[in-house]
Amino acid sequence: MPLPGTSDASATAAAEHVSSLSVVMDVVGRHVRLAELLPDVAAAVRRAVPFHTMGVVLPRDDSNAATLYTISVHSAAASPPVETSLAGMPTYAENRALVFESLEPDGERDAWLSALRANGAASACVVPLVSSFGPVGVVAFARSHTDEDETPATWDLPFLQIVGHHVALAIDNLRHQEAAVARKRALEVEHERWRTLFEVTNAVVTQRDVAALREIITVNVRRIIPHDHTNLYLFDEQGRLGPFVIDPTALAWPEHLAPLIRPDAEPYKSWLAPPDRAVDVDVEHADPTGWEALHAHVKASGVKRICNAPLAAPHRVLGVLSLGRLTSAPFTKDELDRVAQVAKQIGIALENATAFDQIAALKERLTRENVYLQEEIRTHKFDEVVGQSRALRHVLDQVSTVAPTETTVLLLGETGTGKELLARALHAASDRRSRALVTVNCTTSPAGLLESEWFGHEKGAFTGALAQKVGRFELAHQGTLFLDEIGDVPLELQSKLLRVLQEHEIERLGSTRTIRVDFRLIAATNRHLEDMVGKREFRSDLYYRLNVFPVRLPPLRERREDIPPLVFYFAQRFAKRLRRSIESVSRESLDLLCRWPWPGNIRELQNVIERAVILSRGPVLTVSRAEFETAVPTTAAPVTLEDAEREHILRALADTNWVIGGPGGAAARLGVKRTSLVSTMRRLHIVRPEPQRGGWSRPRP
Repeated sequence: MPLPGTSDASATAAAEHVSSLSVVMDVVGRHVRLAELLPDVAAAVRRAVPFHTMGVVLPRDDSNAATLYTISVHSAAASPPVETSLAGMPTYAENRALVFESLEPDGERDAWLSALRANGAASACVVPLVSSFGPVGVVAFARSHTDEDETPATWDLPFLQIVGHHVALAIDNLRHQEAAVARKRALEVEHERWRTLFEVTNAVVTQRDVAALREIITVNVRRIIPHDHTNLYLFDEQGRLGPFVIDPTALAWPEHLAPLIRPDAEPYKSWLAPPDRAVDVDVEHADPTGWEALHAHVKASGVKRICNAPLAAPHRVLGVLSLGRLTSAPFTKDELDRVAQVAKQIGIALENATAFDQIAALKERLTRENVYLQEEIRTHKFDEVVGQSRALRHVLDQVSTVAPTETTVLLLGETGTGKELLARALHAASDRRSRALVTVNCTTSPAGLLESEWFGHEKGAFTGALAQKVGRFELAHQGTLFLDEIGDVPLELQSKLLRVLQEHEIERLGSTRTIRVDFRLIAATNRHLEDMVGKREFRSDLYYRLNVFPVRLPPLRERREDIPPLVFYFAQRFAKRLRRSIESVSRESLDLLCRWPWPGNIRELQNVIERAVILSRGPVLTVSRAEFETAVPTTAAPVTLEDAEREHILRALADTNWVIGGPGGAAARLGVKRTSLVSTMRRLHIVRPEPQRGGWSRPRP
């Protein structure tokens, strides 16, 4: 029933308005796309207000540019949006509704009115779209001439303004939703980019092996930036650019290119500076001046666009990362930034991997040297050269003269004269003193084991080779090699030794790989090598290779003035180790020691002093005269044949000062071969006694 005071027509119109507005609000709440929202809004409003066409003008950015969406009631669909302008649109600028009785061309307004005329509109009502956040746009309801003949010419502006407010809210919400979706999508893209960059960086920088790093570069760089060829070039020690990673689909790197590339000239100079920037190069249209050869190579590979980024480490530029595209599509600024970031990480990873390789090699070498040096420290018998005799000073003058050179030195002298100590002095005074002095005793092992000791062996090279072993010659690399008792090297090994000394190359047993070794050679022997050469027991060419700078060490009987300081030195050394207090040496004992001929030289003197320190009861060192008056110590008579054999061999060894081979050795004295004597000694467990070691400092009172 109509309200009192209202006509039926007014009541019906009000009901239509309420119903239409309700539908508009429902439409506004349901739609999430503008193209679907506007036709439904037009249909809902058409129920209350007759019109022919609805047009919505929405501005873009902060300029006068705008987009016009036109909805025809008859088609019930939005036409494709067209570009227009807000110029001459007072409704948007002044936020007020306007009614245009005629849509005739009107100056600057014609830019947006013409679209309505094109749809047959003759008059229109323009309502501003304003939300709580500000102006959104305008909506125009237009009527054709046919509409004007059938409907009143008036427009219900209050109702249309309410509709405009709800449409503005809906459009504003849609815009915010679209902006939120766009921001979310952008954030997801950015997140994915940084996640990929992090994964690539993590994959690259965690590699400590150069070979492994080479394998992962191509596959990971392509995750960051789309391209076809991934190439990476590094500078060598001469500053020339050479290949490190070459894409298998690209052309091989020609060797003649490296000398033609000058990093200090253009365009290479621009590609490498600044170090945190990538450069896009159009190969098809670029000026090839300065890089003609490389330009021709790149074009031959089919690449039309390249991106060059320097591989910058913290202290230098290692090379260039070059990405190629087979299309003309340029690398965007964002892509160039990503390439620069990846190149920086690869540069750091390359420097780290190279450093780790060097550190690993040095660590392995130092480990080997330390193990050897610890062994040498445990067996070191002298702390310094003791004595001031003329003969000793002459030897030390020779040492000081030859030590700074790389000349081979041959130390000659009787057993116990200190040849190993002098070799240490030579090494300590040389330029190689920061490296190891590696000693090889040529009498300690049979020929087969001696070769393994010299050159090393691979795992499984022979029975018992359970692991790889580095030989003494390889340990001596960049240091000094001391071949003690060189005269006892078996004849069958002398040729191999000669080759190593001449070529400075070795091969481990069981391996075919040649290893380059660089060492300074010092050799020592107590045998007469010239006589051995005449008897064909020693190769003449090896002898001449060794006898470059011979140094003869005098026996102790030729430097008797050095006996007193040696006695005091050994007395103090053994007193400390044995926890005795030795303050002096008796005059009688010192005279006795100075008169003795010392056939065992310093080693014999050392043993005598050690026994004297043990037997002395007070602070004065005393040597028993009976020890020197007895030529051969008495022993109990042997009981068995084996005891007799052992006693006989020990006497021969004592008479020859434990020299086994040679014309004056124990084997010749016993009338047997050297190998037979060595075999018998092993069977009887006869081992050459080693002097004890120690040091001394005067005890506190």
